[in-house]
Amino acid sequence: MTSNTTHFLTINKFHVSFVLFFIVLSIASIVNGSGNECNFPAIFNFGDSNSDTGGMAAAFVQPPTPYGETYFNRPTGRSSDGRLIIDFIADSFGLPFLSAYLDSLGANYSHGGNFATASSTIKLTPIILPQLNGQSPFLLGIQYAQFAQFKVRTQFIKQQGGVFATLMPKKEYFHKALYTIDIGQNDLGGGFYRVMTIQQVTADVPEIVKIFKINVKALYNLGARSFWIHNTGPIGCLPYISLKFIFAERDQYGCAKQYNEVAQHFNLKLKEALDQLREELPQAAITYVDIYSVKYSLFSNSAKYGFEQPLVTCCGFGGEYNYSTTVGCGQTIEVNGSQILVVPCENRPKRVVWDGIHYTEAANKFIFDQISTGAFSDPPIPLNMACHRTSI
Repeated sequence: MTSNTTHFLTINKFHVSFVLFFIVLSIASIVNGSGNECNFPAIFNFGDSNSDTGGMAAAFVQPPTPYGETYFNRPTGRSSDGRLIIDFIADSFGLPFLSAYLDSLGANYSHGGNFATASSTIKLTPIILPQLNGQSPFLLGIQYAQFAQFKVRTQFIKQQGGVFATLMPKKEYFHKALYTIDIGQNDLGGGFYRVMTIQQVTADVPEIVKIFKINVKALYNLGARSFWIHNTGPIGCLPYISLKFIFAERDQYGCAKQYNEVAQHFNLKLKEALDQLREELPQAAITYVDIYSVKYSLFSNSAKYGFEQPLVTCCGFGGEYNYSTTVGCGQTIEVNGSQILVVPCENRPKRVVWDGIHYTEAANKFIFDQISTGAFSDPPIPLNMACHRTSI
């Protein structure tokens, strides 16, 4: 090697090191140099059953016991045995759990509200899912419309005074709040359940993401500035997909490979859309959260993290996955002339999948612990710094 080449490589390595140092320093200046954690006074959440804290239950039907049993000791409308990721997010800021917008009984919106409902989608489409024979009317655009009305009406109530005024958010909270979004799983899973091919669902992704982007812009125009947006998880690892498509090719961990690839394609397009939004919305702090990777690790490295039987439903009945599309958790089924109640497993703290579609509280807590650090975020800043805008 010539001395000139050696000199060039030395300079090149120095240049790369300098650039990496600058990137780390830039992120550090945002996280530390600003000197301020965000301390969000409120959270407004949008999504599906992954973050629904009682919306669908208020509108239609409450999930039966043992839903909610682990933490709340009763069903609360959450699709889990206990708390969801959004509950852990709220708790990390010292905020109360979010009341569902659709819940008229005992709701408290002083520190935000939850517009997510189970089975919701981004794009208006007929959905047939095991837990709801039909479609959710509360797609993302409807959730936005509900929020727009909520913002106006809560401030009117606030101005009127009285006991209900204390249950409404302060006007400035709408600008200072964290806006969390977790939706998209049903756009994909619902398509598969409607017998759309993998190619057809994949081809639908650009339109789905386009609508998602429109709704984020709409929220921004109503004053939203800090966004914490989850991508979608590995649906090919969940029993409701694995059982439905029993002959699908499996990866080394037993997940339906092609269905996970569609989820990854959606996530790629979602990330690209959020990159565009950062340029289009100059005052927005938008954090993309790779929840897919964290959830997938629960299936690929379950023992490492203290979990077991990751592909098997905790509260279900029958077959390889302990799951059935005809009888769900907390329901009864007739077996040999006897009525059998579908009850949960005994080792809930070590299980990943709750009812074949959703995650256990233990899994949700693990996921929160991982994503809140910023290790799976773009830009790589922790949850408590998600109000700081950065182009890194």
